[in-house]
Amino acid sequence: MNKSRAITSQEKAIVTAMLSHITANTDQFPVSETVTQYGDPYMGSINFDNDRPDLYDGDLVQCKYVDTDGVKVVLSLTKDKEGKLLDLDFWKENFTPLVQYPTPEIVDYNVK
Repeated sequence: MNKSRAITSQEKAIVTAMLSHITANTDQFPVSETVTQYGDPYMGSINFDNDRPDLYDGDLVQCKYVDTDGVKVVLSLTKDKEGKLLDLDFWKENFTPLVQYPTPEIVDYNVK
């Protein structure tokens, strides 16, 4: 993993929207003010400075959007076995970097 950095307002907005979709909030799942990017910074996946990925306990919520290059991107917000946020994972169908970071208004929660 790369070095920790401050969470961006875009990242915080999408995480908050995803939690809201499952009627959860940042009181139940506090969002770390620092995150660590996985791999290439243009892929979007972050860890919420949770140094215990071995405690992965599943997805809280998924959503998708179509990037401006026409490629589908799936986002998964995950939690650990202690009930803390673990990751915000991005999966772009063709594994290319994100062109546009998603906003809450453009995501779709019907992930198939």
